[in-house]
Amino acid sequence: MAEDKYAKYILTEQKLPKQLQAEELGPRILHLDGNVIEGAFYLSAAWWLKASDPEGGPEPHSHDFDEVIAFFGSNPEDPLDLGGEVEFWLGDEQYLITKSCLVFIPKGLKHCPLRRRRVDRPILHFSTAPAKTYTKEE
Repeated sequence: MAEDKYAKYILTEQKLPKQLQAEELGPRILHLDGNVIEGAFYLSAAWWLKASDPEGGPEPHSHDFDEVIAFFGSNPEDPLDLGGEVEFWLGDEQYLITKSCLVFIPKGLKHCPLRRRRVDRPILHFSTAPAKTYTKEE
């Protein structure tokens, strides 16, 4: 059928690799990479509904690819209001994020820990990279 020709490009079910299943980043919405759809780049999205363990979250690491990490608030009256506070480290610098934002992380730059200090309203978090699979170097 003609309508099924490109159906493989519409992802509606979670196919999460084991490496990301262990991360405590909140309920994942969907994950995409070259293992899920051949030729696809890495993208993973999650809803954050509550604060994380004060000492939890991903440990400092880097990648052999550039990465973009996003934090979006869910207040329709003020989309830039994050509705919480996220602690995020780039290199040896700590940032407290309270506004919706995109963070560009150049290849090789150590980043994290990443902690949800406060979640007043759901926060949409996603990360993406021009890589076929998500890999990290501790």
